[in-house]
Amino acid sequence: MPRDLSRLFRPRSIAVVGGGAWCANVIEQCRKMGFDGPIWPVHPTKPEIGGLPATARLEDLPEPPDATFIGVNRYVTVETVQLLSSMGAGGAVCFASGFREAEAETGDGASLQEALLKAAGEMPIVGPNCYGFINYLDGALLWPDQHGGQRVDRGVALLTQSSNMAINITMQTRGLPLAYVATAGNQAQVGLAEIGQVLLADERVTALGLHIEGIGDLRAFEALAETARATGKPIVALKAGRSEQAQKAAISHTASLAGSDAGARALFRRLGVAQVESLTTLMETLKLLHLAGPLKGNGVASMSCSGGEASLMADTGLDHDIRYPPLGQDQITGLRAALGPMVALANPLDYHTFIWTDTERMAQTFTAIMAGPEIDMGCILCDFPREDRCSAADWDSVIDAAAATTQTTGKPLALLATIPDACPEPFSERIIAAGLIPLLGINDALAAIAAAAWLGRPRPAPAPLLLPGEVSGSRVLSEASAKAALAQHRLPIPAAARAAGRDDLPAVLGSIPAPVVLKSEGLAHKSDQGGVALGLTSAEEALTAAASMPGDSFLVEEMIAGGVAELLVGVLSDPAHGFVLTLAAGGVMTEILQDSTSLLLPTTPDEITAALGRLNIAPLLAGYRGKPGADMAALVEAVLSVQSYVTAHAAHLQEVEINPLICTPTRAVAADALIRTGEPA
Repeated sequence: MPRDLSRLFRPRSIAVVGGGAWCANVIEQCRKMGFDGPIWPVHPTKPEIGGLPATARLEDLPEPPDATFIGVNRYVTVETVQLLSSMGAGGAVCFASGFREAEAETGDGASLQEALLKAAGEMPIVGPNCYGFINYLDGALLWPDQHGGQRVDRGVALLTQSSNMAINITMQTRGLPLAYVATAGNQAQVGLAEIGQVLLADERVTALGLHIEGIGDLRAFEALAETARATGKPIVALKAGRSEQAQKAAISHTASLAGSDAGARALFRRLGVAQVESLTTLMETLKLLHLAGPLKGNGVASMSCSGGEASLMADTGLDHDIRYPPLGQDQITGLRAALGPMVALANPLDYHTFIWTDTERMAQTFTAIMAGPEIDMGCILCDFPREDRCSAADWDSVIDAAAATTQTTGKPLALLATIPDACPEPFSERIIAAGLIPLLGINDALAAIAAAAWLGRPRPAPAPLLLPGEVSGSRVLSEASAKAALAQHRLPIPAAARAAGRDDLPAVLGSIPAPVVLKSEGLAHKSDQGGVALGLTSAEEALTAAASMPGDSFLVEEMIAGGVAELLVGVLSDPAHGFVLTLAAGGVMTEILQDSTSLLLPTTPDEITAALGRLNIAPLLAGYRGKPGADMAALVEAVLSVQSYVTAHAAHLQEVEINPLICTPTRAVAADALIRTGEPA
């Protein structure tokens, strides 16, 4: 059963344990934000903390507190948690560091963290080594520092492992209403996903933003995504850090393509979590989602009174999954009526400056282009003058005209500042009050629109992830053994025979019709070491080739002719994300081309087909310039065969790689295979 975090994050009473400045700050911030419940400082000798009378012992409090900030050293933290748990308290934030995250420095951090978890029992604890959280909805702060937020009635929740990043986020002046800002520290007990669920459960929260350094509990993260889907509240994630886990298997190409970044992207895509690439994009996306929700599509109307701005919008749009639909006849007719015959009409639109301050004609212009059936959202480029040196009076008309447009069309409409500094917070607040969306920076704004449109697409609930087992050690199957194992799951492989020694080669060569491929066994990258010879048409050619190859045992295989393309199909066990399936341009050019995409297992034929379509070599698979294409059904079936093998051996499998999978117009054949396994830990 999930822990009940509601008392902790929406407390009616707060205790603060400790007498330092950090604890006094917690009390000060709660009082400044107007927390209307009791705040109980606890200290054995100080009569008051932060201007409030202190209680000497937790046991002497009027009742068990809903939430407790523990601001004492790590050893006393463990004792305090145990006492709170025995009292029936609602939960605690553990501020102290020096637990598992500092094991190398302290020497006892891991054992101390185990003691902390035992002391907590079923009582939830956040941290240790974290600032805690700010609940701007109820004015409840377990937060030992200053912050830049204010009380709100509704807004977005932001959750990060970094306390410093959390402080910085509260200082934003973008018009983003923050309902919660929370940190998770080293997640000894309660993880990001559990905190995210309790935040999404608050009906006043509209969306959730995550800054993620690592995902510890995949099942909990799946549950978080399901909560978001069930409540209709989107999640946006910024993923930091690249684990070395997937780089350890240097013997394969898959490892170099399917690192934790690929696994994380596949996980977010699978679970319907929008991934962004910067903190500013995260905030702009959350703002858009708070004010407009997920978009119905990615058709954008761009309006500005500058050709330069229109060009910037057009060029920047190429980097994002958005469309500028061409103008239809009704749009052109409406724009001609508003702008006359001299303005060149297009999307993005430069409507010129002659209608500036003419609210009626500006509204007519904006409404005409926004009425197009392919337009899902509009952007009016609008940078405000600095108020200390200039007047913004003439900008009232653009706000009024845009407000009239969105009331007429019912479509979301943004005032987009090309320079983020050119839309200070007071202007953002005015824009929001007018029913519009303030967006800052062209690149961040278009990335936000693309993310909101992606979130608006219907998608079925995914199947539970196939999770790897815990293994130790590693062994690599021979190519012949790997192919035989995969063939049992109906993966097509070439006809082959094995020569245990050079003297066996003449007899073996006679058993496989020419032309053949000769391979030296036991080499990880055969082509790089001269261990492969292709298209040998006679025993003499094969024996000559073998003479220059390393090793004493060989594999003789039929030569697969008529290949349309070569693919890599790899599966890597990634404890942080599950089994990562990589589909890539294969053969000896795999790492040079870097043309790959990733899915997580289990996957479906439709998802495999869509993933193959994202590759740069997709035109080759479809048939390029009149040439035959690959047998896509056979290709998809080959990938499913690999999945079948992985599913059957998930408990101890570390990696599978087919490279190349030779794709012909009639079949898909695994020309090389690698399997790496471990022993259950």
